[in-house]
This record gives sequence, C-alpha cells and structure tokens, in this order.
Amino acid sequence: MPRPPIRRAQGLVRHAFGSRGRAPDCKSLGPGYLYFQSHHSDMTHSLSISILMYHQVGDFAPMREHRANYCDRRRFARQMRLIAHLGYRVLDLDTALACLARERPMPRRALVLTFDDAYDGFYDHALPVLQSHGFPATVYAISGWVGRRAEWFAKDPGRPIPRLMSASRLREIHAAGMTVGSHTANHAKLGEVSPAVQRAELADSKAALEDLLGAEVRHLCYPFGSFDRSAIETANQTGYISATTCLRGVATPADHPLALPRKAISFGDNAIGYWWKLAVKNAAKPGLEEWRKRLAEEPSRTRARESAGEPSRPEIQATVGSTRSNSY
Repeated sequence: MPRPPIRRAQGLVRHAFGSRGRAPDCKSLGPGYLYFQSHHSDMTHSLSISILMYHQVGDFAPMREHRANYCDRRRFARQMRLIAHLGYRVLDLDTALACLARERPMPRRALVLTFDDAYDGFYDHALPVLQSHGFPATVYAISGWVGRRAEWFAKDPGRPIPRLMSASRLREIHAAGMTVGSHTANHAKLGEVSPAVQRAELADSKAALEDLLGAEVRHLCYPFGSFDRSAIETANQTGYISATTCLRGVATPADHPLALPRKAISFGDNAIGYWWKLAVKNAAKPGLEEWRKRLAEEPSRTRARESAGEPSRPEIQATVGSTRSNSY
C-alpha cells in the first residue's frame, strides 16, 4: 500500500539528511504540515525563483560569527539530495532570467544555485556533488584575485584565510557546465566608491574573465551586497544582464535583473531550516521591497534576453540610494 503523502515527505527529508544533525521530527510541525507547506508554496509562488547564496563549502570548525560564509561539505551533499528528492528544478541563470521575463514557462519549485568568491572548496567539494545530480550553478570570481588567498579575511584575527580558485580551475568548472560570473576586479564595495571606480571594477573584471575563459561573462554579483543606482547603471552599460544582491527574498518578475534577491544558506541550517528557506521563507525583507519600489518606475522594465544575438539591456538613470552588507 502506498505511503500517505505526509509520510513520503517526511521520509524524503530524513533520507536526504540522515540522522546526524537532523532537526526535530517533522511531526513536531503538526500533521501534514511539511507536505502542505511545500505544495502551498508551489501555488502561492508559482512565478518565483529561489536563488540560493553559498560561499565556502568544506570542513570547518563550529563558529559563532560569519556563519553565512560557510557550509559543511557533508551537509551540502545532503542539501543537494533533498532538493533532488523533493523535485526542485535547478536552473542556470540564463534560463531563470527568461522565466522571470515570462519568455519561458516557470517550472514548479524553480531554484538557482550561486557561489560567491570562487573558493577552492567549490572545486574540491561542491562540484562533484553538483555533477552527480546534473545541477548547474553560477560561481562569481574576483578577476584580480584569481589563485590568491582571500586576504580580506585577515581583518578578523584568527579566522582561516581560504584560497580562491586558479585560472585553470575556473576554466575546468566552466568546461563542466558551470557559469562563471564576475565579482568585480578587486572585491570592491561598489556602493561606496565613485562611478569611475565602479566602471573600472566592472569593465576590467568582465574583460579579464572573458580572456581567461574564452567565453562571454554576462552575470555579476555585488561584493558584500554593496551597490547603488550608479552601480546598476554601470553594470548595464558594461554589458551585464544580471546581478545578484544580498537582499532577502524570492526573485519574481517584479525584480530588476540587475538587482536580484537571494536566500543565504548558513552553516547552522539543519534539515528543517534548509527546507524552510526553500519552501516557506519567501517574503521580501524591507530592503528588497524598497529597491523594488525604486526601480519600478525605470524607463524600461525589459528583462535580460537575447534579441538578434544581443542581450537587451534595461536603461537605468542613476540617483541617490545604496545598499550594502558587511557580512560577506
């Protein structure tokens, strides 16, 4: 006899995560809650995409600070198993943009995986897991720091300083089907520098990564979540068709492609916590709502797409206003 739907949903979470580090039993959420909420979120957010934000994947000692910068490699593998078992559709960014522009049908439970800074841990630990599931991902590389150590960690005494992927590793992940995007040339807080510096950071990074990969680089992530209207305008002018932020919420057609929100995955996310972010935690934070209002009246709301072989680019007029995060 087939198991009831709630039993099946509980079993999928337990199978994906195993017994180690498991959150309280799904029954503690109430009869049928997990199953109902996962399907309820499908209905209420059918035109949305969760863009997940990862940083490092590897082996780490327990920490109290900077938890959103770390994901244990074993937990990462269980997370990928969970999204596979629950039927999530992991999209590359180009497909996600087309869905948000209503140019392609939006799959149920659409998901995008992004990894900031291009740490060696992605190559060592995340890439094999992603390949085993056939999942695409976007990795944002800092063009001026390729193959170097992430020296900005040094401001926190005692914090281990990881190494970033080399040019050869970036080429390998690109050849393996992963998207390599820009994280600027020098990990700059774009919301705190002049328009001239913004242009140099974005244009130089794009050119350097394209030379390294032998392929076009069209996607951007704002370091530290720091950007302003001038940064959006400059990203548009220098040829990027998307940019992700640290603004919290699901991405919807209401979002500008150069100010896409994400959901941060943290070191402490257990089975239920991870599922909660996927299926339930969809409400936009106040910062995201504010940016949606600011950008809603732009002259063009055209989403990034291919037109006659060239991506269309929204026209942005720079005005006062910025956002930033000190966590990444």
